[in-house]
Amino acid sequence: TKLLLILSPCKNDTIRILIDELVPIKARYRVKDVITAEPQSEVRVEKQTKDSVILSWSTGRYQARIWCFPFHIEILCEDEVIATFNPKNKLWFETLQDEDGNALWKETFRQFVDYKTNPSSVGADLRLHGFSHVFGLPEHADRLQLRDTDDEPYRLYNLDVFAYALNSPFGLYGSVPFVLAHSSNRTLGAFWLNASETFVNIHYSIDESIPPVKKRRTQPHTDLHWLSESGVIDCRILLGPQPKHIFSQYAQLTGYQSLPPLFALGYHQCRWNYDDEADVKYVDAGFDLHNIPYDVIWLDIEHTDGKRYFTWDPVHFPKPIELQRHLQRKKRKLVVISDPHIKLDPDWPLFHEALGSGHFVKDRGGQIFKGSCWPESCYLDFSNPATRAWYSRCFSLNNFQGSTSSLFVWNDMNEPSVFDGPEQTMPKDAVHSGGWEHRDLHNLYGFYQQMATAEGLLTRSGGQHRPFVLSRSFFAGSQRFAIWTGDNVATWDYLKISIPMVLSLSVAGITFCGDVGGFVQDPDPELLVRWYQAGALTPFFRGHSAKETNRREPWLFGEEVTAAVRNTIPLWVEFPAEEDTFTMDNEYMIGALLACPITDPGVQQVQVLLPSSEEYDVQSLKVHKGGRTVILPVTMDTVPVFQRGGTIICRSTGSGSCSEDFQKLPLSLTVALNSQ
Repeated sequence: TKLLLILSPCKNDTIRILIDELVPIKARYRVKDVITAEPQSEVRVEKQTKDSVILSWSTGRYQARIWCFPFHIEILCEDEVIATFNPKNKLWFETLQDEDGNALWKETFRQFVDYKTNPSSVGADLRLHGFSHVFGLPEHADRLQLRDTDDEPYRLYNLDVFAYALNSPFGLYGSVPFVLAHSSNRTLGAFWLNASETFVNIHYSIDESIPPVKKRRTQPHTDLHWLSESGVIDCRILLGPQPKHIFSQYAQLTGYQSLPPLFALGYHQCRWNYDDEADVKYVDAGFDLHNIPYDVIWLDIEHTDGKRYFTWDPVHFPKPIELQRHLQRKKRKLVVISDPHIKLDPDWPLFHEALGSGHFVKDRGGQIFKGSCWPESCYLDFSNPATRAWYSRCFSLNNFQGSTSSLFVWNDMNEPSVFDGPEQTMPKDAVHSGGWEHRDLHNLYGFYQQMATAEGLLTRSGGQHRPFVLSRSFFAGSQRFAIWTGDNVATWDYLKISIPMVLSLSVAGITFCGDVGGFVQDPDPELLVRWYQAGALTPFFRGHSAKETNRREPWLFGEEVTAAVRNTIPLWVEFPAEEDTFTMDNEYMIGALLACPITDPGVQQVQVLLPSSEEYDVQSLKVHKGGRTVILPVTMDTVPVFQRGGTIICRSTGSGSCSEDFQKLPLSLTVALNSQ
């Protein structure tokens, strides 16, 4: 089978390598709706022989050398090779068979059988020259720097993983096939645009001999090997050369982090589930009584009428509009859940409408796919634009009876979770709109639901108000919305791993992320305080817990805990919500602030690595010289946070009950001087 290579340099200093069959027997799936813009550069042919061609673009700073035998592509910057595609000849493109053939491929996983008519896997390797540190590939409960995968590759396959394993390359709720490589001299990015199950191997090498372009020398390199179950080879190399350029290039490709509504930056209180309207009002009053500011209270699935989304339990939530207005009078919001499955109930008008309009995923036999997720359910086909448009309309005030403009939404179980499916998800041979198998677009499913939800909320307001939508599942481009770190456990190890998880997401463009307290098990008071302190220094700040756990409202842990939690909240309200860069697993930047949360029990002092500049303690305003490690005492109500010299931070000079109150308070500027 002949393959077609398309090499496309872009104006934002990225280059796309696309490989597909020249004359395909059957079309292969190509990811849509993720790339937002990709302006092409004018390409010049600098030199051509029977075995190779050299291309240049832009100002001529970058070149691409394409070699035929053996096939590989070298990317050069100012005559230096910085990346090589297919250096180890691992290019893999499984040939589709004749569609008239009788062969049927079958794989068995436990009691599940996966049928497919054609083999379709693709893969390639990429060498990043001069690098020994790479980051990205969320979501995994692992350290920030990606490991050498001698034992097991990183897996990108969205799954509902309850109480997930730590320090593991196993895939979790979302997938972003993006890697950032960084050295003291250069930063590169690699984006593998494929939504099927994907494995990524990483191998660090100490030294290599560089072919003599200008001179001969040795340097480290990192080899990446991507392998996906289906689709095409669609790889983009982001040329940097600095981290800020990579972040900008990636955002230009997949979308910028959306500015959230102001209330979303405040504290969120969530539980599976608050019992009824009186319980919600009791918790709301508790925050006022204990002088703890918060913005949003959340309802899980039990608020619905028999687990039918877009409905309310008539016994426990009989007056939802009055409840929302009660919260709105205090400038607070309500968030309710909306999962991707629809209860199989022929008497329910919403189910009947979705069925009649063809909005459900089908099984391989052409029947409506049915699976278990709470009730027996059918699953909406969010890959279909018509289904997304219909789902968006469900959020209008007319269609969602009992909703108001102060109600917002979270999308859960959207990997999608199928309790009786293989690996607790949808079978790969389920069929979507256009005849595409679920295997082709699995990792996009949650992304598409979140897109439809956000569009529904935006349309509801006539385009006047920013939507807030939280999703558990995600893909590249989900930075337009918000995500959380899933069903974690209330232990110190999960608190510790939450920081590199959030940083890994931030490297891949998703900065509005986080969660507090551990979903399952019961934290002790010290752990709860430390998790709140860490959560106050992450963009998304929500306390969340399962219904089997003890209640988690802060004041239930005593006055010492209540006071400590009360003191953590203003830090996030006062300061910006943007990651600048990455440093270590336990320290990170929030704009001009360096944070070092406490993630171990019984800590009385902590080591903090300060960068090479002056750093001011935000509590004492004491200045510390940078470029060294300092040892600082800590108590239960303190966490090390520093302002970098040479920056200005805007603070609110007062307190309030929610984020909207802070808009009316005076502001002060804290100017931190540097040595210059």
